[in-house]
Amino acid sequence: MNWLGAVPAWFWWLLVMALVAGGQQYRVVVADGAAAAAQAKTAKSGKVLADYRLEISERDRRAAAKARTEEQRRQAVAEEEGESARKKLELAQGRAIAAESAAGGLRGEIARLRDGHRATCDTISAQQRQTGTSASVVLGELLEEADRMAGSLAEALERSRIAGVACQSILYGTQKKARI
Repeated sequence: MNWLGAVPAWFWWLLVMALVAGGQQYRVVVADGAAAAAQAKTAKSGKVLADYRLEISERDRRAAAKARTEEQRRQAVAEEEGESARKKLELAQGRAIAAESAAGGLRGEIARLRDGHRATCDTISAQQRQTGTSASVVLGELLEEADRMAGSLAEALERSRIAGVACQSILYGTQKKARI
């Protein structure tokens, strides 16, 4: 142990300080490496997150565009069906006017026949004429009233049918096209 006594005390302190400093330096290098790895991982996670956000925003944009396109298509179908229904209603109204005109002609013919019947029945006895006239008048009036009612009911039925067909074609037409 002689050689240990020959080494001055300050050298031992210097050696201990060098070992402590070296240990500290090793800890700093290891910590810097860990920090760099953590930064790389964070940067990679940030890039993954940015890519995910971009993907989500692109998917949302495509979904919104698809929804707009579908809404525009449905609106076009509804407008087309509405226009078709309006044309059918105009045609039905024209037919109703023509039928009313024809019915007016028939009512005029019934009135002419009734007047003719009255004129020809002057030779028949008074009792027979009253019975015959009243029966023909009643039948003529019933026929006129039935004709008026039939015309108005046919017009209402045609309007209802056209509106129902238009609604049904809008509802089922858009669903069929959406499945395609």
